[in-house]
Amino acid sequence: MPVPIKKSAKKAEKVQKPTEPEAALESAPTEAAPVALEVPPEHTAAAPTESSTEVAAPAEIAPVEEPPKAPAPPPPAVPTRPPQNLVVDDVTRTSLTIQWQPPEIIGESGLDGYTVEYCKEGVSEFVPANTELTTSNRFVIKGLTAGDLLNVRVVSVNAGGRSDPVSLPNPVAIRELVDRPRIRLPCFLRARYIKQVGDQINLVIPFIGKFKPVITWTKDGKPLDVKKVNIRNSDKDSILFIRKAERGDTGTYQMTVKVDSLEDKANIVIQIVELPGPPTSLKLIDTWGFNAALEWTPPKNNGNTDITGYTVQKADKKTGEWFTVLEHFHRLNATVSDLIMGNSYSFRVFSENMVGRSESAAITKQVATIQKTGIVYKPPEYKEHDFSEAPKFTAPLSDRAATVGYTTRLLCAVRGSPKPKIEWMKNQMLIGDDPKFRQNSNLGVCSLEIRKPCSFDGGVYTCRAKNAHGEATVACKLEVKRCLQVG
Repeated sequence: MPVPIKKSAKKAEKVQKPTEPEAALESAPTEAAPVALEVPPEHTAAAPTESSTEVAAPAEIAPVEEPPKAPAPPPPAVPTRPPQNLVVDDVTRTSLTIQWQPPEIIGESGLDGYTVEYCKEGVSEFVPANTELTTSNRFVIKGLTAGDLLNVRVVSVNAGGRSDPVSLPNPVAIRELVDRPRIRLPCFLRARYIKQVGDQINLVIPFIGKFKPVITWTKDGKPLDVKKVNIRNSDKDSILFIRKAERGDTGTYQMTVKVDSLEDKANIVIQIVELPGPPTSLKLIDTWGFNAALEWTPPKNNGNTDITGYTVQKADKKTGEWFTVLEHFHRLNATVSDLIMGNSYSFRVFSENMVGRSESAAITKQVATIQKTGIVYKPPEYKEHDFSEAPKFTAPLSDRAATVGYTTRLLCAVRGSPKPKIEWMKNQMLIGDDPKFRQNSNLGVCSLEIRKPCSFDGGVYTCRAKNAHGEATVACKLEVKRCLQVG
């Protein structure tokens, strides 16, 4: 066979590749004659031998190769799976925009693109929206008529053909989309809104929603009682008004703003509270020494809020005046101490919540009598302490510099018992009642005010304090300077 022989000859040529001299001789006949005559005799003699060897190589018998087998035919192309999560992205009066995601499994045949098809409601034949396959996962169907209801589907296409279509669950109305309504609930209404019985409630809740929004209110899932609650609606807000709140108005109020098929909801929790009732079952448990033990139970009416504490009071039977013993007390039992021997006491307890203290109180039916023991009380004897001491300066005078014409003050502090007498001296001379100086002593703080001093008022000032137990002095130097004039 000719094909195997050619392959074996080439293989033999590859096996016996000539050396560089042999290659030169092999190419010599094709070159010019003068070049071949210049070759040395030894090389020309050896050339025929090498040439004969190279010509004899094809005479070797080469192994015969079998022809290659034809490749197996490829498997037939299979359509891919359909797209997924087809949704409407936007709708206008003349167009519809849809989005989807690629198939979950594409397969070996790959994915060439998508075909978008639609038909009017009531028509079974779908019309392609794109003449060529689209590779995007978003497509805008244009040239539509306002008011039509369209069924839309998308098909994946590859070499194996079309996949099963994925369709929108409901027909789409071709019209301008309205804004989604949104309730802008004020911050103070996002937590529990608490008011007292009798208060007026006027809540304004703004919202965003165009094209005839429909506002509805419910309380605990039921319609509002229009006799108690008034609702006023506008295009921008809704007002909930209760003229006089009652405990029955407590509950969860839900506001719903609906525009076509779009809606938004907001919950408002309103709690109406009042003063609690008095505790129940107040009892005098025991009396011993100068103490009395009380016990009670929580009130039946807590005012629609938690009880925060109790107030315990006592009253002497002689005077009948009530005095607070414990306030903001959290336990349901208490011990009242420091009662006066020989007196009889009644007790009462008020309840407390966030509104305040209950209007009435629970009063003990029994009276706690503190018996006399017959022991004569002897007060302890205390020795009187002698607080007398000689004067002592606790804060001395400090040297100062003053300006001519500007009032200055010297200060020091002294203690002593009995109260010492204070005297001021200038250069060891008593100042006395000179109107230029004003002396003052209050709670041990001594001051000397020098009014508009001149240069002659400078010197050493001394403060002397003396009483029956001794005397003490303290001094400082005062320098009066003239004010510099800028020329």
